[in-house]
Amino acid sequence: MTQTHGGPPSQAGPPSSDPALPQDPPGRTITTSGAHLPALADGVQLLGPAEGSGYREPPALVRRADGQTLQLTRLLYLVLEGADGTRDLEAIAGCVSAGSGRLVSADNVRTLMDSQLLPMGLLRLADGSQPEVKKSNPLLGLRFRYIVSDPERTRRITAPFAVLFNPLIVVGVAAAFLAACWWVLMVKGLGSATHEAFEQPALLLLILAVTILSAGFHEFGHAAATRKGGATPGAMGAGLYLLWPAFFTDVTDSYRLGRGGRIRTDLGGLYFNAIVAVAIMGLWWATGFDALLLVVVTQILQMVRQLIPLVKYDGYHILADATGVPDLFQRIKPTLLGILPWRWGNPESRVLKPWARAVVTLWVLVTVPVLLFSMVMMVLSLPRLLATGWASVGKQQEALSASLAGGDFLGVAVRALAMIVVAVPVLGVLYIVVRLLRQLVTGLWQKTRGKALQRAAAMTAVAVLLGGLAWAWWPDGGTYRPVQAYERGTLGDATGAILPQRPERTVLREGANGRTVALWPAGAAKPTRDNPQLSMVLVPTGKAASAGTSSGGTAAGPAAPSWVFPFDRPAAPEGDGNQALAVNTTDGSVQYSVAFALVWAEDGQPVTTTNEAYAFANCSGCAAVAVGFQVVLIVGQTDVIVPQNLSAAANYNCLDCLTYALASQLVLTLDGPLDGDSQRQLEALWARIADYGRNLQDVPLSDIQATLNGYKDQITAIVKGASVTSASTPAPSVSADPSPGPSSSGAVVEPSGPATDPAGGPNPAPTSGATGPTGQYTEGPAPTSSVAYPTTEPTAGSGSGATPVPVPTSSAG
Repeated sequence: MTQTHGGPPSQAGPPSSDPALPQDPPGRTITTSGAHLPALADGVQLLGPAEGSGYREPPALVRRADGQTLQLTRLLYLVLEGADGTRDLEAIAGCVSAGSGRLVSADNVRTLMDSQLLPMGLLRLADGSQPEVKKSNPLLGLRFRYIVSDPERTRRITAPFAVLFNPLIVVGVAAAFLAACWWVLMVKGLGSATHEAFEQPALLLLILAVTILSAGFHEFGHAAATRKGGATPGAMGAGLYLLWPAFFTDVTDSYRLGRGGRIRTDLGGLYFNAIVAVAIMGLWWATGFDALLLVVVTQILQMVRQLIPLVKYDGYHILADATGVPDLFQRIKPTLLGILPWRWGNPESRVLKPWARAVVTLWVLVTVPVLLFSMVMMVLSLPRLLATGWASVGKQQEALSASLAGGDFLGVAVRALAMIVVAVPVLGVLYIVVRLLRQLVTGLWQKTRGKALQRAAAMTAVAVLLGGLAWAWWPDGGTYRPVQAYERGTLGDATGAILPQRPERTVLREGANGRTVALWPAGAAKPTRDNPQLSMVLVPTGKAASAGTSSGGTAAGPAAPSWVFPFDRPAAPEGDGNQALAVNTTDGSVQYSVAFALVWAEDGQPVTTTNEAYAFANCSGCAAVAVGFQVVLIVGQTDVIVPQNLSAAANYNCLDCLTYALASQLVLTLDGPLDGDSQRQLEALWARIADYGRNLQDVPLSDIQATLNGYKDQITAIVKGASVTSASTPAPSVSADPSPGPSSSGAVVEPSGPATDPAGGPNPAPTSGATGPTGQYTEGPAPTSSVAYPTTEPTAGSGSGATPVPVPTSSAG
């Protein structure tokens, strides 16, 4: 959505002063001589001096047939005024002399025509034919224009809207718009509107259609404001601006207006956005559809975007017309050069009025660094942007296929639009980068024509730049990673690829609030303030990894040289604790750690048993799997029952890897010991569970939790159906809080590179070996996994305990 002034006015010589009257060199061919008298080229319009100009001497404006507007000095403009096709060079010279107050000869006029006016395509050639002109093609220009409404139709359909610029109507609309913004954003909110829109794709499509139509209505505002000021609007249509579809209105004739009239033209589009927002509020009041409130928000966002003065949106034109400097981008080079002390006396540095120069200088000092930084960040982030766009389009394509298979054609339309919305900005960034490189190379090549040394230096600089781009874009494994939801996306993250980063300070401290990244299994319910979930946070302590102590200072045993993670190693389990710890630092390997335990608690001792599963990986193309399964049977009365079930899975500097940790715990209370039949059933079942654990590496990860839950149900059934040794004792029951029933917690970290299917991942073949008791670590250069199973008999008189038995280990690398 943009207005256009037929192309920004380009400058033909400094407008501050007329060029010195030139003399023809001897023997020069005069292209303006011949049978045809000098005349303007077809379609050239003389717009006159710029009103409210920021130049010390206002330039005159001329518009070519292709819509390009040019700034001319008064002397050149007088020559064009005299070249009406009825005067020869002598007569034109007389008109110019009378208008400028200085003596101008026919030779002077001829030279001005040959050297400046003819190359700009403003005059016919000597044979009466039309000149060939090359229109400027700026990077930030509108391309692929398609005219929807010619000037005559535009004037006719926008004339009724000029009445909306009555001051009373403007004040009323502005007040209603501000009230609507406050109520929607600060009182009503957008929660129900967003929910309603996404629940009904038809409403979402309606909102999109209304937003697009409002963008076209925005252009009506520019045209109507032009009519209100007394100028004539031109054609209206659509095109591409930085590869984004955009509407445009030709309001070049508004240059005839004063500063106030031009600014009204610039603000007309924003005013019509406000009218749309107020009308939508009225429609919402009549229908009650909350989804319509999203249209109000889209109008606000459009207005904010249009007010950005860094590119050629409405904010840019407002600033240009307020300062009286039509093309701010043409002032970038003179302004930057004028800042240099040795250029302060240059006439080009003083062509603007002091206040206009101050505003333009401030704009240049803000715009140039922002645009340069944006371009650099765009180049550096292009690989990840491409990967993110590709991944997003893939997800939308899957959703589109599902909608198509289900006959949901509205859903198909929404997904198709989503794919377009994702693809367009990615293609736009790619287009801008390619065009910048092409313009740089061709510009340097043309400017160094005939200068071998300068061309060699320029091409060497281009080669260094291309080498830097190749280094930044080279696929080294992590370059083309999709952006993840948990990434912060700060400027430091964006520049981390080329600048050394200081280690981050720990943001989480014991006993204090902080912020961190939480990875949650896909599809799992996330905790909320009202429904929190127990979790374990591993906090870096700042000590060397080899210190071998936990954050609380408890000794964790001898640290392995391979412990490279930025947090302390989990402490070994105490007492009847059960722990599975899988640590993989070997590329291309898979490590399993499995720990199953059956724990009996008697004699009223506190039950504080823990069941833990930890899977950590620091490698490429690898996997770490930890599964801890614990059954706690509490016999008799116990006052303290606080079991803990913990799991953690983490990737650190990990590429194309998978970590999977599952901790599953069952706590049951019995009023007395099991009878003989129930005891034998439990022992037989536990033997099957132990056999399952020994071969867990052959089981798809997606099946493990369901299988363990099935074993929990069988154990619960055995305990509930058992008859106890004392006839007077009631049947056992599954305990309630604080002794929870069957519970499990799991943590899955998705691979940081291309996903590895847990169900189809590598399954190592078991090898013979022995392990120590439950919780003992098995260290070594090759990844290992340990499985420890306690016997099913309780330890007499000990209150609680479990006796481990040796089982096979398995490793793969």
